[in-house]
Amino acid sequence: MLRGISPKLSPELLLTLYRMEHGDEIVLADAHFPGESYCTRIVRADGHIITDLLDGILPLMPLDSYVDFPMTMMEAVNGDTFDPRVEQSYKRILDKYEENRYKIRKIEKEEFYKRSANSFAVVMSGETAKYGNIILQKGIIENAESG
Repeated sequence: MLRGISPKLSPELLLTLYRMEHGDEIVLADAHFPGESYCTRIVRADGHIITDLLDGILPLMPLDSYVDFPMTMMEAVNGDTFDPRVEQSYKRILDKYEENRYKIRKIEKEEFYKRSANSFAVVMSGETAKYGNIILQKGIIENAESG
């Protein structure tokens, strides 16, 4: 166990976050998402919900400050409903670490799947909230000292 790192983040997930570079995207997928159909790098986080994963990831990984929306969700398909509490819970965690710097964009399902196919990895969670999937785009650590 390490200080300051959520025990909900597995060693495999930590390595994946470490290996990502600026601009790479990672999908935090709900339990219904067909991750293996879209991405070759799958990280299992069964039993964990996305808010807990976000709360563990965002203090470690900067979001991309060079894009308008470094967090993207899937919008509800026509005739379906989206529970606004899902987005609100993600936004609360985003604001906790990024100080109201970003808004969350929603894109249609097929576009979300295309971005997932091009993502660095898909994290398969135990999230059961409908439309609970989210894409994070990695940024750079600003003012980092090299040694």
